[in-house]
Parts: sequence; C-alpha cells; structure tokens
Amino acid sequence: MVMEKVNQTNRVSEFILLGLSSRPEDQKPLFILFLTMYLVTITGNLLIILAIRSDPHLQTPMYFFLSFLSFTDICFSTTIVPKMLVNFLSEKKTISYAGCLTQMYFFYALANTDSCLLAVMAFDRYVAICDPFHYVTIMSHRRCILLVTFSGFLPQLHSLLHILLLIPLSFCDSNVIYHFLCDINPLLKLSCSSTYVNEIVFMIEGSVALVTPFLCIVFSYIRILIVVLKTPSVSGLHKAFSTCGSHLTVVTLFYGSIFYVYLQPLSSYTVKARVTTVVYTVLTSMLNPFIYSLRNKDMKRSLGKLISRWKF
Repeated sequence: MVMEKVNQTNRVSEFILLGLSSRPEDQKPLFILFLTMYLVTITGNLLIILAIRSDPHLQTPMYFFLSFLSFTDICFSTTIVPKMLVNFLSEKKTISYAGCLTQMYFFYALANTDSCLLAVMAFDRYVAICDPFHYVTIMSHRRCILLVTFSGFLPQLHSLLHILLLIPLSFCDSNVIYHFLCDINPLLKLSCSSTYVNEIVFMIEGSVALVTPFLCIVFSYIRILIVVLKTPSVSGLHKAFSTCGSHLTVVTLFYGSIFYVYLQPLSSYTVKARVTTVVYTVLTSMLNPFIYSLRNKDMKRSLGKLISRWKF
C-alpha cells in the first residue's frame, strides 16, 4: 500500500485514487469504456439543450427544466470522468488534497442539483395533469426561474457544510482512497480524527437533503396516479403515462443507486457501493438524453429537425 508523507499538522498533501480496478490489464479497457460514455453524455445532453432552445414548440416549463437538467448532467459528468480517464492511463493515480475537496464540493452540489431538478420536474407534471386549467398561471416564467435558482443554490449550502466539516480532519495513517472519486464515506474511513460529528451531520442533514426531493416526487406521482385512474379516456391515460414514464425511469435509476450507496452505515461501505456509484454519476447522465428523447414524440421531432438542418 502506498503511503503519503504527512506534514506537522497530520494532513496529507495528496490522495491516491485506486479507481474501479487496480489491475493493469483493466486500465485501457476501462479508459475506452468511460471515454465513450463521457462523449455520449456530452453529445446527447448538448443535443437536448440545442433542440429545446431552437424549437419554439418546446418553450414550455417541462422542457425548460429538462434543458437545465441536461446542463447539470454535463457539469456533473465533467466533475468526475476526466480525472478518471487521466488516472486510467497514469501510474501515479493521485489527486491533491485541495483538488479532492474541490471535486467533492462540486460532486455533491451537482448531484443535489440533479435531485432538486427531478423534484421540480415531478411538480411540473403534477400541475400539468392535476390542475391543467391553472398550469400557465402556476408555472409562470418567473416561478420557473425561481425554482431553477432554488435548485442550484440550496445544494451549494449542503455541499459547503460537509466540506467545512472535513477540513479539520487529519489523515495520518493512509492516503489511499478505494474509489474512483473523492467521496465522503471513503474519506471518513481514512481519517485518524474523530468523525462522529461528520457522521451525525451526514446522517441527519444528508438524509433530509436526499429524501426530501424524493418524497416530493413520490407525493406528486401519487396525486398524478389518483387523477389518471379517474380518467375514463384511454388516450388520456396513454398520454399521461407517456409524459411521466421518462421521468419515472430517470428517478428510479438515480435514487435507487443513491439510496443503496448512502443510506447504509459507514462501516458497511464496500466495493459494491463503489460500482453502484457509477450508475448515478456516469450512467444516468449518459442515459437521460435517450430516455427523454426516445419516449417523447416532441423531442424526437425537434432532434430530427435539428440534425436535418445540420446535414443541409
């Protein structure tokens, strides 16, 4: 095991990210796999943003939120994957102490922004289906701006809180992180300081920050389901489910993997959690454009127009 010399304050100057596999023969295949996924993520989400911005028919709250979700996914993936790619081809898989905290800050901020945006999109679908006559009034442009601003600002405070609690900790035994990114669980396991406060705050505040948007989504879809089941029209049922199906697929992937990783004791953090982290950090961001475009006729039409215009 590689050890990093510590200074007088018992703080390492850098960490070693072991990644998904420490076997040399796995590094190039993993590099090709994640490079492909990253390029697909960037291209797919950029196409979604361009299609929404260029089509007057998509200037509605639902697509307004979707464009911001795509932008967040691009930033989220960029926070994690480029460093992974460098480490796959590097013998010294290191990240500086400051770089580690910076990565963790943006990792948590953007993950929680994604979570809030998914809740906002669920609320939008709830209003559209359960109160369609007041939809334009409730989901006004000003309110949409406020919801997006809130979704981006509140996670910054959540992320800053955990970074400030990590700074006083000492890492005097080892600097090897058994992960492909700087995450709070493996870092707390490395610390030789007391992490009691960090664990309590993460368990309480972190759970609230994670579960609250999820409960908002669940409440919205329970209300939607009640209204949809009362709809006598088969075409109305199909339209409602096709509208919400994409969003529910993304929510299931995103929250299912996050709950598996974080709603468990620190001591039970294993390699399975490391692999599961790939789902909500890389896979969900890559699949979002496909999920939202393949199940949405308006998006498919708009993307077709956009690509045809480029070909012409």
